[in-house]
Amino acid sequence: MPAKVEIYTWKTCPFCIRAKHLLTQKGVQFTEYSIDGDEGARNKMAQRANGGRSLPQIFINDCHIGGCDDIHALDAQGKLDLLLKQ
Repeated sequence: MPAKVEIYTWKTCPFCIRAKHLLTQKGVQFTEYSIDGDEGARNKMAQRANGGRSLPQIFINDCHIGGCDDIHALDAQGKLDLLLKQ
């Protein structure tokens, strides 16, 4: 069973686009929450992300991964593929 991947984004955010591109390259299906201008949705995201309000915020199997730099660091360390297989 594939991992449950969720990503909170803004449509024009370059970091969001970069993170989604990495996931797409890996063939990962993900649920995207585009929160452009929705302060309520951003507050919900921040609550899930331990106060993180920057975008994107990424979750794998309900575990907070972080943002764009974090997911790319996991990939560079060879840890992202392991998380995606759990």
